[in-house]
Order: sequence, then structure tokens, then C-alpha cells
Amino acid sequence: MPGVRREFVSVVIPTFREEKNIGKVLRGVNKQLKGYDHEIIVVDDVRSKDETAEIARGMGARVIYDNVGKGAALVKGLRAARGDVLIAMDADLSNEPKELRLLIDAIDIGYDICTGSRFIIGGGSEDIPLFRVFGNKMFVLLVNLLFGANYTDMCYGYRSFKKGVPARLDLREKGFGIETEINIKAIKKHMRIVEVPSTEKRRAAGEGKLRTFRDGWVILSTILKNVY
Repeated sequence: MPGVRREFVSVVIPTFREEKNIGKVLRGVNKQLKGYDHEIIVVDDVRSKDETAEIARGMGARVIYDNVGKGAALVKGLRAARGDVLIAMDADLSNEPKELRLLIDAIDIGYDICTGSRFIIGGGSEDIPLFRVFGNKMFVLLVNLLFGANYTDMCYGYRSFKKGVPARLDLREKGFGIETEINIKAIKKHMRIVEVPSTEKRRAAGEGKLRTFRDGWVILSTILKNVY
């Protein structure tokens, strides 16, 4: 069909009690991917006990279930995805759908992974307090020193992958260490990685799932266990 792009795009969205946000997220994704063949996979936590899955299914998303954590849900969704370009996205309206095309274009020109960064020119955040900025920068510094990387952001989940890349990474993290694991393993496997500016919006509704000190320890543990 005229105007339809060649890439088939899969957007994977882990969810946990996001019934107030998921409809707006899906409308934004579908609007920005008009002209692309695409699918949206919502990986809902079976413990949600709300209408997230029903809303997503009613808007045309494919819904699968997980009961472990964000990392496990993301891996499960990526395994189920059929696209040439795979995109990981949050469900709380913090990720701008209008940035989707930038993530797709980076894969289209030859990168294996494109990751959004809040800390390069053009990026930013409305939803990260100073103590989390500091923690993020410490993790970035540690990963860059240990693995010879050049990252500017470590704990941000908005990113895209070339088909087949997630399987090559052999991802094991079940929770909030998943982004750090992706970054480290991509470097260790000599993948082509690029960061693009991304603006993180404030969560629209509901309560954030990240717990700073608990999940900070998870991220540090993920770094240390991947040193060798």
C-alpha cells in the first residue's frame, strides 16, 4: 500500500495497574505509527486486578501475562514480538510517543540498539528528583569505567532493538535491573549502540513502581554480577 513503511514494528509495554494510563498510551502509539505495519504487545501482571488488560485488548493490543516483574515481562514480550524493529516502552505516559520514529530510524540506518537518554542535549525529565539523578550518574560512571562504555543514562527503559538482538543478549534480570543488564551485555557483545535525546514526562496517573533504594541495590547487583 502507498505510504506504508517496510519495517514491521512491535511495541512492547509491561503493565501493572495502569488502567488510567494505558488507553492514552495506545492512542499515542497508534497515532505516531500510522503508516507503519505494527503491533502492540501489552504484558500485564496477573496481580493487577484492574481493567488494564481489557482496555488494551479493546484497543487492538495483543495481551499476554506475566507474574514475576518488569524485567521478566519485558523479556516475555520481546520474545513474542514479530517485528523487524522492537520497542520497549513504559505504560505510565512518561515516554513520548512522538519519539517512536526516532527510535525506529536509528535501527533502520543500522544500529542494533537505540536507547533514549534524558541527559544529552535535547533530552530531559519532569519526573526524576536530584537524588535519583545522582544515583543514575554514579551507575553510568561505574558501567562506563568497568565496561569501556560511553553511556549518559543507565536506568531508562525507552529503547529500540533490531530483530534478533534481545535473544542474543540472553537477558536474565526479572525486575528493574533489566535496563542496566541490556546496556552492559550490549557492550560486552560489541553491538552497535546509539543514544538519542528523550524527554521523560511526569507519570500521568497512579503510583510509580520504582523504589529508589531497593531497586538501586538491584541495579548495583546487576552491574557487579556482569563484570565477568
